[in-house]
Amino acid sequence: MERKMTRFPPTLIPVFGAVLALSLSACGGDGASGDKKALPFSSIQRIDFNRRAAELFLPIFWREDANKNGALEPSELVTLTGYPQDDVAWVDESGRFTDEFRSAYKTMSGTSPESSDPAEQTRLRLVLEELAQGRPTLVATDLSQASEPDKNFMNHMLNAAELIERIYAKQKGVFGMEADIPETDPASRMLFHRNQSPFCEAPKTENQEGCSALPKKPARIVGLYPAEIQSDQKFCAALEKEPNSKELMGHFSVVKQSDKPGVFVAVPYSEEYGQEMEAIARELEGAANGLGEDEAALKRYLLAAAGSFRSNDWEPANEAWVAMNAQNSKWYVRVGPDEVYYDPCAWKAGFALQVARINPDSLQWQKKLDPLKGEMENTLAGMAGAPYKAREVNFKIPDFIDVVLNAGDQRSAHGATIGQSLPNWGPVAEKGGRTVAMTNLYTDADSQTAQAELMSSVFCKNTNALATTSPNETLISSVLHEAAHNLGPSHEYKVKGREDDALFGGPMASTLEELKAQSSALYLTNWLAGKGQFTDEEVRRIQLRNIAWAFGHISRGMYTADGTPRNYSQLAAIQLGSLMQSGAISWHADQPAANGKDQGCIEINFDAVPKAVESLETTVLKIKASGDKAGAEKLKAQFVDADDEFAKTKAAITERWLRAPKASFVYSVRM
Repeated sequence: MERKMTRFPPTLIPVFGAVLALSLSACGGDGASGDKKALPFSSIQRIDFNRRAAELFLPIFWREDANKNGALEPSELVTLTGYPQDDVAWVDESGRFTDEFRSAYKTMSGTSPESSDPAEQTRLRLVLEELAQGRPTLVATDLSQASEPDKNFMNHMLNAAELIERIYAKQKGVFGMEADIPETDPASRMLFHRNQSPFCEAPKTENQEGCSALPKKPARIVGLYPAEIQSDQKFCAALEKEPNSKELMGHFSVVKQSDKPGVFVAVPYSEEYGQEMEAIARELEGAANGLGEDEAALKRYLLAAAGSFRSNDWEPANEAWVAMNAQNSKWYVRVGPDEVYYDPCAWKAGFALQVARINPDSLQWQKKLDPLKGEMENTLAGMAGAPYKAREVNFKIPDFIDVVLNAGDQRSAHGATIGQSLPNWGPVAEKGGRTVAMTNLYTDADSQTAQAELMSSVFCKNTNALATTSPNETLISSVLHEAAHNLGPSHEYKVKGREDDALFGGPMASTLEELKAQSSALYLTNWLAGKGQFTDEEVRRIQLRNIAWAFGHISRGMYTADGTPRNYSQLAAIQLGSLMQSGAISWHADQPAANGKDQGCIEINFDAVPKAVESLETTVLKIKASGDKAGAEKLKAQFVDADDEFAKTKAAITERWLRAPKASFVYSVRM
């Protein structure tokens, strides 16, 4: 089915990384069975093939070695969309590789040319090092047997994704920069595509001054505030003191310099990005057309979202969105501005799109947890103490979703969100919003193998014996984390009339809210075990994976290259440091890790974990409930910023965790 949309110049649209798989079949010829030595495409292993394809910005991906013969066959190839060569036929109608593919494979087998300029040589080396820290990881969806209305829906969502990427590039201040990357530099073009900017983001290279997709590295200036004020590291605090600060800190506007010097105004998204938002509205209306009564809830949301893109009033879309659930739609869609982590001030909601399919397993967890929501709220409220009071909670227990497509702020260079509770603000958020957990990420064999190797490099032998790589443990943690966003003092909770952004500052408020949610996931795991939901061994396996999750975020570093706090990294450091301080976790420098190669390892005292977790949870809840900024800063100073023995432990974890490249997701939609 042909996709139709309002087109913008291709050099100005950042590729959104979705992949549209070709329906290919092997009909003999290339890759036929037989002696491996006679197979023509066996000289590059699958992982290396996907790495080299990325470095060359080629729109091809080796999905799997289905018959384990070590050779790429036409039926195993996926073609990626959004790349300059996405219309090239890599496999002909008879199911054989074309001359274009053979030429590409030959290029992949060779060596990359080097620049004669030493500075450029250094930059290109860093670009390749940046790319190598991400492992292309496929999320595949087969819609070949879907109905025509569903295919029409998906085509329009793919179009909307391109437009979302366009707005997000403007928000990040990088719109159009990729046009300055020459065709002869595919690795840099791939870096820009994957990172949605010219800047390096991987831990080993993000602070390297020469690491950039552009020969001349631009200044890190977002498109949300006047460029001239961003050289002042305290510009966010300065805007907070303006007479119209409430408007300037609004989540759905950009800040502009007015006609009067030194006076700033808030410009609504619908005005700043009007052309793109109107085009997205039309795509959403097109996606709704043809949907039947069985998808009435989805249709209502798409039409309401179209209206919100035109009005910049997101409550009608939010109302229709929370009305969707696992019972009334087989699809999950969220499109609009939501999270603020990319913004140095942590105020402005970034445009994102996610399309997924409902996983029916969510119904099982909803039956388990729904009757306990009120009791969970009362328990956390008691731990938080005055002035917080337990409230009636009406949020929905998370839906499980299988991701099809991510775009904009929802698409990350490394990894992906595995749970989310939205919206973050407004009347719908106050009522409880909607929560989802992503079930089909990190489930591939490559990710599970890497996870096992990483855990064995950090945990001591006895602890690592309980380590798992199944998605079940992380799914449970994600469900509880997202549910906890709706429990206790959250973003909308006020102390003396002030919300958390005003109480703690945007970045610290975000870190505290995520710290509350993840600490609650730890606490509620033990709490639910007391309700008979988990066995003792299940609790230990879940908590081990929670701690391993913290290792991954600690390895990313506490701050980005421009000094923006990494919220998840900082909460992970606070959690690990607190549990070590309490004796629930210890570092044994004299013992080998479970892999038998690394000296020094982490041991978990599972009997001490419940008390240590309860202490941390109580501390965090009380800080949020009372607006205790000094208490929050104390946690940060002690576990995030201090240069002490714990810092050495974090460094050891980081060195080992960075040995394996992180998943860099690409998406396959077969229609």
